[in-house]
Amino acid sequence: MVERLTATERADLLALAGWQMAADRDAITKRFTFADFSAAFAFMTRVALLAEQQDHHPEWFNVYNRVDILLTTHDAGGLSQRDLRMARAIEALIASTPGTSA
Repeated sequence: MVERLTATERADLLALAGWQMAADRDAITKRFTFADFSAAFAFMTRVALLAEQQDHHPEWFNVYNRVDILLTTHDAGGLSQRDLRMARAIEALIASTPGTSA
């Protein structure tokens, strides 16, 4: 079973640039903005491949050049190390993606 983050582990969230606690649940969220729809969709595709590798799938919303991502671990009923790993992987991906505003 996946365990929820402890208070100490939640301090690591501060190191995730731009990620914020969701207002209505135990989750983190971030908005990414791209040059156009194609760039946003390409990003979503790359994140989907990462998610499959990690067996951890984001909740997301896309409109034109914007992608909103929410991470939480349903098995744990809230944030877990899976979410931190996924957020870090997304950040590494975004760092290598030109024309991105996060």
